[in-house]
Amino acid sequence: MSFMTEERTMIQQAARDFAINEVLPVANKLDPVEGEIPMDLRNKMGELGYFGILIPEEFGGLGLGAFEYALVAEELARGWMSVASIIARGNGIYGDPSLEQKRKYFPRMARGEFLGAFSLSEPDAGSDLANVACRATRDGDYYVINGAKTWCTFADGADFIHLFARTSPPEEKRRHVGITQFLIEKERGALPEGVSGSPIRKIGYFGWKTWDLHFDNFRIPATTMVGKEGRGFYSMMSFLELARVHTAARAIGLARGALEDSIVYAGRRVQFKRPIAEFQAIRFKLADMAANIEAARQLMYFVATEVDSKRRCDKEASMVKYFASEMAERVTSDALQIHGGYGYTKDFPIERYWRDARLTKIFEGTSQIQLRIISDRLLGGGGE
Repeated sequence: MSFMTEERTMIQQAARDFAINEVLPVANKLDPVEGEIPMDLRNKMGELGYFGILIPEEFGGLGLGAFEYALVAEELARGWMSVASIIARGNGIYGDPSLEQKRKYFPRMARGEFLGAFSLSEPDAGSDLANVACRATRDGDYYVINGAKTWCTFADGADFIHLFARTSPPEEKRRHVGITQFLIEKERGALPEGVSGSPIRKIGYFGWKTWDLHFDNFRIPATTMVGKEGRGFYSMMSFLELARVHTAARAIGLARGALEDSIVYAGRRVQFKRPIAEFQAIRFKLADMAANIEAARQLMYFVATEVDSKRRCDKEASMVKYFASEMAERVTSDALQIHGGYGYTKDFPIERYWRDARLTKIFEGTSQIQLRIISDRLLGGGGE
């Protein structure tokens, strides 16, 4: 079974050319100094429609699906994972936005002019999403927000913050009830008044900052609510299948970059008067890397097709996220080993792929969370 069509092949090739010619040189220059994604690169991505892949044509998007989204994400991640990630800051509003909100925001999103940051995680609500404690208290036509958030990437550079906060206390046996989502417009390059924050000192995922945020009596209009009050947890869960396909695509792109660079390096690096590509140990390692990448890619194609077909695939989405991220860490580590001491320097992009691949095992649900989801679907709940 072939998942690729002529149109998809063209989309893939265009994204590949853009990643190699536009993204990779920027990444090689800016990632070592922890620089940020340049605005001119974002503008070019907007012109190509990468912020509107999933947005319907009637709202100015390309009207494509998870499959095409994954194709583009893999190619962009081969250059710089942060660039593959920023496309998720457009491409619509997860959950159940109203028609009015779609008309207001989607066309600007599709052009890359209105990009968001997700404020979901908290110090005590990472893998346990139902433990959200940041409060949104109704006050007439407004909500007053108080609490702490963490791991909010792009909080400063975004045009809005997609906030998840608790509007009613959790029920003892249904802790997920009472979480509501809001879309908070803000000035690009700054945090809103009433919101303070500090950048997290992360070891990778450069190109943008990731923030700890503190909301102190921050007032927002009730009209900023997305979907129904108290239904935010369900909105979170509804987009995780797509999000996990996206993470798999990014992991595969990182692994592919490491493989391709290792093939070139092995052909040039001479030891014992021979290119190391002639040694069986290196050849077999490269072959194993390539086989694992392709296995992850084919699984991703299958899961993306299931998502586009509107079939439930939470188990399969967890499988591809788990398999691809674990694979990416192994492959990028093997690539670093092939490069030897040079791989442990910033003179080669291998260390970037290695650092960023490690993150794919954590965000969008850790590997352990994916194993729990898969095992629960296989065996039923109850595992501790």
